[in-house]
Amino acid sequence: MSDNREIRIKVPVLTRVEGEGALELDLLNGAIENLKLRIFEPPRLFEKFVEGYERDQVIDMVARICGICPVAYQMSAVQAFERLSDFTPGRWVREMRRVMYCGEWLQSHALHIHLLAAPDFLGFESAIAMAADYPDAVRRGLRLQTLGNDLIALFGGRSVHPVGICVGGFYRAPELKAVEAILQRLRAALPEAEALVAWTSALDFPDDEQSFISVALSDPEEYAIDRGNLVSGQGLDTDIRYFESHFKEVQSPHSTAFHSELDGRPYLTGPLARLNLNFHQLPEPVRRAMDGCGIVFPSHNMFHSIVARALELYFALFEAVRLLEHYQAPQRSREEVTPVEGNAFGCTEAPRGILWHRYDVDDRGIVRYARIVPPTSQNQGRIEEDIRLSLEKMGLDREEEEIRLRAEQVIRNYDPCISCATHFLRLKISHR
Repeated sequence: MSDNREIRIKVPVLTRVEGEGALELDLLNGAIENLKLRIFEPPRLFEKFVEGYERDQVIDMVARICGICPVAYQMSAVQAFERLSDFTPGRWVREMRRVMYCGEWLQSHALHIHLLAAPDFLGFESAIAMAADYPDAVRRGLRLQTLGNDLIALFGGRSVHPVGICVGGFYRAPELKAVEAILQRLRAALPEAEALVAWTSALDFPDDEQSFISVALSDPEEYAIDRGNLVSGQGLDTDIRYFESHFKEVQSPHSTAFHSELDGRPYLTGPLARLNLNFHQLPEPVRRAMDGCGIVFPSHNMFHSIVARALELYFALFEAVRLLEHYQAPQRSREEVTPVEGNAFGCTEAPRGILWHRYDVDDRGIVRYARIVPPTSQNQGRIEEDIRLSLEKMGLDREEEEIRLRAEQVIRNYDPCISCATHFLRLKISHR
């Protein structure tokens, strides 16, 4: 096929992603002339919404930013307020928050693997179409997602926009009977999760190695979910309060979400980045699930993200079982934490990557300023870079439909949560 042609691909609505976005791709004489991943959802101004509200009110408010990852927003917020007051939660609170976070990883990863990403690898336009040939896989995804939702609800009262987390702990502790019931279900799901790792590893992956920067939290004591320093594969290792010194948001005129850069370059955050940096900290039984699969971490093939999510899903189940096996309700599920004036910083690992919060708080615990940087906006520059490199490696002499499908698949590798955008572009108006 001759390269002397012009192709304009416009995907007006990206399917099988959270939120709304579009892709514009112009190819001229065998080269990419224009590539724009458009994020055009209206700004929801959550950072302004929380100004003037007290700490525990803000924790419940930020959960509304995302229906898929409400726990992540609550955990980053509560961590910020507690760090500012120099309060360290007790062991029970810390472990149960980690269990609740495992529930979010479980439901989010199960949803993406089975309903959003797998159809790309198996040649289906949707999970509904895939279910005709792979009914057991789709049912497995729904079971695991339901289990994750129920684990969130155990501590949060409900799975969507939970309300159980507060400064100092939880509003209430789950009853032992409820914990024992879900623990039995978690144990029963372990073999299914281990099999999922093998199932995803056996998919047909394009050969698409790229050079990119991986960024994640890392903690010397455990596989990082809700605490740690910000690290990169290029040597960054810093406390979360210095995020703004290293990471910069830059305006992209074709998107209502900022792009993020580390030292002037786009970077990756999320499951693959976490495994690239912290794989050695997974429990040995979870690491063994990769034996014989033919995929090794660290990996620089973004198509391996589906395997990374499967491995983290297995880890989330394993970790929840470990932490709940000897559960005992505490005498008190929360401690009083005195408000302190100052700048509060929080950062945890949402399913899609690092979620950083900053709050300026007065001496009554009232938020006067907020800044929230979600993982999808951090990944957006890397997504555009990945589309360009992946299409060039595949070859631009393909049929238009094949080029379009590859570009969409690259985007879905990141599981972008477009609707998590929390702030808008700077606006400049010139009058003539």
